[in-house]
Amino acid sequence: MKEKADLERAVSSFDELAGNYEDLEVLMELAEEEEDEASAEEAVEQLTELEERVRKLEFQRMLGEEGDNANAMVEINSGAGGKDAADWALMLQRMYLRWADRQGHKASIVDEQQAEEGGITRCTLSIEGAFVYGYLKAEIGVHRLVRISPFDAAARRHTAFASVAVYPAVDDDIEIVIAESDLQIDTYRASGAGGQHVNTTDSAVRITHLPTNTVVCCQGERSQHKNKSMALKLLKAKMYTAELDRRLAESATEHSQKKRIEWGSQIRSYVLHPYRLVKDLRTSVETGNVDRFLDGDIAEFMEAWLVQRANESGSSG
Repeated sequence: MKEKADLERAVSSFDELAGNYEDLEVLMELAEEEEDEASAEEAVEQLTELEERVRKLEFQRMLGEEGDNANAMVEINSGAGGKDAADWALMLQRMYLRWADRQGHKASIVDEQQAEEGGITRCTLSIEGAFVYGYLKAEIGVHRLVRISPFDAAARRHTAFASVAVYPAVDDDIEIVIAESDLQIDTYRASGAGGQHVNTTDSAVRITHLPTNTVVCCQGERSQHKNKSMALKLLKAKMYTAELDRRLAESATEHSQKKRIEWGSQIRSYVLHPYRLVKDLRTSVETGNVDRFLDGDIAEFMEAWLVQRANESGSSG
């Protein structure tokens, strides 16, 4: 039924655009016949809006891989760079939360481990919306920041790294079987601000999948039961992604970004000094408007990588 609804929505969107285009043709003809500049300007404005809607629909057509239309779980981990790396991970967290807000998606922090001197060492975000995983998989990899460190009294330039991993959230209709005997479940007290509840009860949950040594944590909910449920959801997402990777590897499909999340293989550089530039090292797309980019205006970079990936798949096919 879900697949049927998705297909009906796609057909309906196309029919609506086709109808809007026909209406615009009529409006343009009338404007020319009557030499009505106001109507002509209105038609041009509507045509620009229509072109943008067509572009988005055409782009979504490329998001046809399994899981692309799913919600997503985003993991951010600080890497090399000490205090700057922890601060950088927090900046990336804000960037993705702002991107979700710009797109009208629902986002929440599932788990967060704060660093001792500010910033975070890791966090997990849950983002819900149309084609969220399809877009966010463009962010998988290592992100490099170059700036004058606010933690350096000598005001020297520092480089920091953080890694981003993205998993499609598993729907209830996708069956992922995990044996209870394969799980080690630990509880501990949540950390961070949050009123009387935080630091008074063992509500946070850590689950270890023993056969694969996969570890997931959740402390964002107010009860141990809810945290356990969310942690199991994240574990299933990771197991599902691992299965997708296995299938893709068997069919020799290029899907190597998840396998290259290691220091020295950054996908994107964010330079704040001595000049200001964000550059994607895979597509060479860049922008000097660093502040707007870090405020979540990253769709252009996502789309450029996904278009390049689709073209490469098409040429190799």
